[in-house]
Amino acid sequence: MAGDEFAGDGIASISTSKHHRSEESANMNFDYLKYNFKSLSRAASHEDLTGQSARDAEEVERRFHMPNEEGLEHLKNTSPVVSKKFHKVLIANRGEIAMRIMRTAHELGLKTVAIYAYEDRLSMHRYKADESYQIAPEGKHTPVGAYLAQDDIVEIAVQRNCDAVHPGYGFLSENVDFARKVEAAGLKWVGPRPDTIDSLGDKVKARNVATQCGVPVVPGTDGPIDSMEDAEAFCREHGFPVIIKAAMGGGGRGMRVVRSADELESSFERARSEALTAFGDGTVFIERFLDKPKHIEVQLFGDGKGNVIHLFERDCSVQRRHQKVIEIAPAPTLDVAVRDAILADAVKIARHVNYRNAGTAEFLADSRGHYFIEINPRIQVEHTVTEEVTGLDLISLQLHIAAGWSLPDLHLVQERINIRGFAIQCRVTTEDPAQGFQPDIGKIEVYRSPGGNGVRLDGGSGFTGSIITPHYDSLLVKITCSGATFEKARRRMLASLVEFRISGVKTNMWFLQRLLTNETFIKGDCWTTFIDDTPQLFTATKFRNRAAKLLTYLGDLVVNGCGIQGQVTAPGNDLQEPAIPALVNSQGAAISISAAPPAGWRDVLLKSGPAAFAQAVRQHKGVLVMDTTWRDAHQSLLATRLRTHDMERIAPTTAHALANAFALEMWGGATFDVAMRFLHEDPWDRLDRLRSLVPNIPFQMLLRGANAVGYTSYPDNVVYEFCKQARIHGVDVFRVFDSLNYVENLKLGIDAVRQANGVIEATVCYTGDVSNPARHPKYTLEYYLDLVDELVALDIHILGIKDMAGLLKPRAARLLIGAIRERHPDLPIHVHTHDTAGAGVAAMIACAEAGADIVDLAIDSMSGVTSQPCMGAFVSALEGSEYDTGIPAESIQALNSYWEQARLLYSCFDPGVKASDTSVYTHEMPGGQYTNLLFQAQSLGLGSRWNDVKAAYTEANRICGDLVKVTPSSKVVGDFAQFMVSNHLSGCEVIKQAATLSFPKSVVEFFQGYLGQPVGGFPEELRDAIVRDAPVIKGRPGASMKPFDFAQLRRDLEDKWGPGSIRDVDLLSAALYPAVFDEFQELRQKYGNLSLIPTPLFLSPLDVNQEIQVQLEVGKTLIIRYIALGPLHRDTAKRDVYFELNGEPRIVTVDDTSIQPEVEARVRADPANKNQLGAPMSGAVIDVKVAVGDKVKAGQPVCILSAMKMETVVGAPADGIIESLDIALKDNLGAGDLICTVKSE
Repeated sequence: MAGDEFAGDGIASISTSKHHRSEESANMNFDYLKYNFKSLSRAASHEDLTGQSARDAEEVERRFHMPNEEGLEHLKNTSPVVSKKFHKVLIANRGEIAMRIMRTAHELGLKTVAIYAYEDRLSMHRYKADESYQIAPEGKHTPVGAYLAQDDIVEIAVQRNCDAVHPGYGFLSENVDFARKVEAAGLKWVGPRPDTIDSLGDKVKARNVATQCGVPVVPGTDGPIDSMEDAEAFCREHGFPVIIKAAMGGGGRGMRVVRSADELESSFERARSEALTAFGDGTVFIERFLDKPKHIEVQLFGDGKGNVIHLFERDCSVQRRHQKVIEIAPAPTLDVAVRDAILADAVKIARHVNYRNAGTAEFLADSRGHYFIEINPRIQVEHTVTEEVTGLDLISLQLHIAAGWSLPDLHLVQERINIRGFAIQCRVTTEDPAQGFQPDIGKIEVYRSPGGNGVRLDGGSGFTGSIITPHYDSLLVKITCSGATFEKARRRMLASLVEFRISGVKTNMWFLQRLLTNETFIKGDCWTTFIDDTPQLFTATKFRNRAAKLLTYLGDLVVNGCGIQGQVTAPGNDLQEPAIPALVNSQGAAISISAAPPAGWRDVLLKSGPAAFAQAVRQHKGVLVMDTTWRDAHQSLLATRLRTHDMERIAPTTAHALANAFALEMWGGATFDVAMRFLHEDPWDRLDRLRSLVPNIPFQMLLRGANAVGYTSYPDNVVYEFCKQARIHGVDVFRVFDSLNYVENLKLGIDAVRQANGVIEATVCYTGDVSNPARHPKYTLEYYLDLVDELVALDIHILGIKDMAGLLKPRAARLLIGAIRERHPDLPIHVHTHDTAGAGVAAMIACAEAGADIVDLAIDSMSGVTSQPCMGAFVSALEGSEYDTGIPAESIQALNSYWEQARLLYSCFDPGVKASDTSVYTHEMPGGQYTNLLFQAQSLGLGSRWNDVKAAYTEANRICGDLVKVTPSSKVVGDFAQFMVSNHLSGCEVIKQAATLSFPKSVVEFFQGYLGQPVGGFPEELRDAIVRDAPVIKGRPGASMKPFDFAQLRRDLEDKWGPGSIRDVDLLSAALYPAVFDEFQELRQKYGNLSLIPTPLFLSPLDVNQEIQVQLEVGKTLIIRYIALGPLHRDTAKRDVYFELNGEPRIVTVDDTSIQPEVEARVRADPANKNQLGAPMSGAVIDVKVAVGDKVKAGQPVCILSAMKMETVVGAPADGIIESLDIALKDNLGAGDLICTVKSE
């Protein structure tokens, strides 16, 4: 048998990644591989077999198991079949059946000759044979036509001194002309006599033979029909439904069921055309179509000497378009009397024609009886199930009979043939059942087959690296499973399909599993149209293919580097996961975090409910702490880029260390959309996973009132459903706020939380300075007290004070908290601040002393500057006092060791705010926005003008009327400020030119009223100039919105992503962020669940030969090694990346995004030309509102630009007609690039 060849120098062209720092070691790695491949290649070819080369050859033979000639000679010399006249067989077929025949032929000591089409030259059957020959030169035949080239095939058999030809099944196996040519050439035909094929291979003639034998047949035409008139005449006599069948061949080709006269003509023509293509003969006939019959076939053998036996029956009822899908032996539910009658009739027909070799008599059986339909004069695809239950090798029997043996010679008499148990065969094909069984093509990337007791595989093209072409049958491999009972065989088959792993091409394996678990199949009651009659079999199945998706991401990282937005610097080279700290109790004894954590405040909530929980908080002695490390701290310091993985790792430790904490703030706000948008994570999964690890501490989320976790208003039912699902998935405390302190928006959020049975923390957003009313006359102590009174009247549980910019000075804190405590002595008060100015710890101590029950703090290394005040400092300062937090300082220090390392891991997202900044008291920028706005300014080319941005922020706030600034109102002011700096506008110039400026979309929507009503109302004159003709909203925005249609959204999403793929929470994600959710789904389908991989692997590419382990779930770990990066394919701009996955080689192909087609530089707008419109800022075009020739007015929207989550509506520069449009959707523009030219009328 021929052996595999070595690659030789082919590996030398592979290069290593430009992103790696270890190119030299990578090249050394490939030099080593190259040397070894060359050495082995020389040894394999037995060149210069002296000295070391001879030893190399022996090494190859031992390590690569080259064919052992002694073993082959032994098989030949001891074979009872081999003789001078019968020693070499040509197999006139390909793929699975060719290899099946080869295996038995070699066992019998026979030499094998394979043939192949040029397009099939890489097929496995070619090099498994002793010899193989291309049928004809490239281009002479079609890929299928080559295997139908009778004369060429016979010529090869004669020239290569073959003794016999085995046709397999399909192709020429039932072609009487080919059989005659083989025998005329002096070769043995491994099959029935040509005359028998002529009388039985033709279905019309076979019906006549059956009738002569007295075997019942289905009513049908007396012979082949050539015209539509004959077809119509039969249908008029017998009615519908009918079935049109090809007279030659099988496998479902050339068959059409016709149920009405309207379908007859097209079905007739298609059946004839298909038969002609498949078998070279377009002859067809028509039969009456039986409804819901079983398809039963009998395996026959004759020796041509008058001896005929049957090997019992097979149930082949599970089929699609007459192509069998699953076969069973014996038929599990066939009535004994019907079985006996069918077996007797099959033998009767075979004896009548003195049958020789293998054949299959096929019958249909229904409640009225059984009907002969045809005999297939060849071996069948499903012969394996018969072999498994009888213990006989059917190919061996064929070859023995062809060599002249009789059935008695083989000791085969009917009485001695028995069956043992049951066997099931499934045909695994490269077809997609969800797409009408459309064949798939491509390269098999993974092929890991099942095995074990009672499991048999017959394949031909199934192996890693195999190329599946569109030229041939889609059969990949046949699985045959046997067992003592039908149920045992069924379960074994199901387990084998579950074990099977094939990737790179689509297969029908999920569909086979559906069949095997269907109740009708389990009972053995299937009929021939069962698949077509059972649409639930086609319900889409979700394929995880997690390993392949993960490799795709790792490969992309190797080729393109980290593409996560928000990086200030490149990720470090030696990123390490933080070490999990050990915890000790007050006595110094180790605390086991694997044990259940101590009871915490969540236990109180679950036992007593929200109202009693709030009362318990108020009655608690000492100050409670909420840790913001998992949300606001990293939002403020690391652009909200902290991943679930790193929270998950420290979660069990946190559950023990902070068991006395009031809550962990870990969800909502910006973390929701950033998780999907930049981290490629599902925020709902984050909530579920962390909740399971921290069962004792309440989780708090940030709810933007009527805005939920979005940046605009939504229909009311969206907010209600969001709160309901958040509560179900683990949120306990809802900090409900409104970015304008607009009570109507707050009321909606409060009621939504109440209906969800969550803890209502209604929140006042703090700005200004109550200790200096002269400077801040709008936001006085009286204003805040009145607002608190309104909220208390809504029956809230906890009052929140949200000082988002860190403006609450210690003196102001005593005034505000003291006044609230005096007016509402039973109301729990929870205070949140930022430490931007450096006074945070002092302010929180002042709050505690004034009567606050809860304060927000962050673990030391995640605290300070724009984050929350330092937990360690606060806890230590109050330790032993009446305000003692109950949290051990040792626990904080242990957690701090983890987060110190995490800060280093995420340093690429750290904007580098190193110290306090008291200018916050002037610009009033929220802490979370401070770092994000700094990064946005740098991304827009304004980094060097950061002080100008801060000054513009102050001015923009003044222009807007001195707003409460927290997301999304803070975004309005931030976008406004960057717009002013980008366009070199002062506040006075903005007001003066407002009617003609193209303002950011967020600014326009704010003035329209989409966020609600600001304190003191809008500056109406400016509002009119900015809003222009756009609609204005009065009152609460959501009140005028129609309820959101979740049912329609589900239909739309499932149409796009597959039936059953959308969860209730996915509907909310899509309703809140439709574009972000779509992009997240696309990336999830491409890369899988990236939240599972460690952060160093998420941010930084692997080194050559680096091995990593990734846990997909408990007990399932992938071992991955990066091997090398292939060269650039310039025609496709792709690179191959080489890995080992669990020790097996894997290749992923990745787009190299650094290779860009050359494009012409964009035209710049002429600032002096008032009819030309230039881009006001850098950004991507996400919408185009006009076309050339459109009539526009000055300020009318022309397009919308987007940059770093800020959208800007760009208006026409003047009245007129669009003369030229220089942009298209998704174009990336620089500031000043020409958008359009308007021609004045």
